[in-house]
Amino acid sequence: MKSPFSRLFGGTDKEKEKPTVTEAAASTAVEEVVQVPIEKVVPNKYQPRTVFDDTKIEELARTIRTHGVIQPIVLREIAEGQYEIIAGERRYRAMKKLEWIEVPAIVRNLSDKETASVALIENLQREELTAIEEALAYQQLIELHELTQEALAQRLGKGQSTVANKIRLLKLPQEVQQAILNKELSERHARALMKIKEEPVQLALVKEIITEQLSVKQVEERIVAMQQEELPAEKKPLKPRRKHVNKDVRIALNTLKHSLSMISKSGIDFETQEEDREDYYQMVIKIPKRK
Repeated sequence: MKSPFSRLFGGTDKEKEKPTVTEAAASTAVEEVVQVPIEKVVPNKYQPRTVFDDTKIEELARTIRTHGVIQPIVLREIAEGQYEIIAGERRYRAMKKLEWIEVPAIVRNLSDKETASVALIENLQREELTAIEEALAYQQLIELHELTQEALAQRLGKGQSTVANKIRLLKLPQEVQQAILNKELSERHARALMKIKEEPVQLALVKEIITEQLSVKQVEERIVAMQQEELPAEKKPLKPRRKHVNKDVRIALNTLKHSLSMISKSGIDFETQEEDREDYYQMVIKIPKRK
């Protein structure tokens, strides 16, 4: 029977074989919703979401208490009478919080590879994933289906740079990744931190970001300052020299500008072009002969 992921990830020669009569009938049959004891259900080991917001689970539980479960969870049987979640872990957690004895479910016969793909793709379609969870999902899909970053991006309808930039975050130290998972750091903070090569310096800056609530711009400025301090004296950028302007010249310039202001108030239109040269200050005044 053709894999439900063959359109996304391509199928094997075996998958291209025509289905039998039994398989064709099974594929057209309406999936049955069954009641499964909640104690027999375990979470998906391929679940990319590592942090679940208890507040949102509580809100979902209240909605289920009022309206019931609109969409059943999807399971697969992993042993006699034992089931693993394929999709719907948030609903499962909400029903468990409500102390339900049974959960409405659809049971499918999927392989490990297919189960992982469903969990990863379903979560990638949601917006609540952190950048690290999204990066891990991309990495797992690449390993599962032996794809390049470019091939995965094409199949998911994303830019190759988007996938590559997410996966690059996995090179950050675990402490930094955990801060992103805990939403203490934004993805833009993380990208700024990647400009620092020394792990201890990264971790020290992470603490500053969290305790001082630094913006991305502030972090970038600190990194630039740190990098300039590390440069040898001959490679440090030279500070621009302030030009000294003679007091008499300043008086002359101010007098000219005051005179131009009076001319403008009299209703005469004119144009000025000012230029600060190395050895002199130039001002060109153009007064039209006709209005």
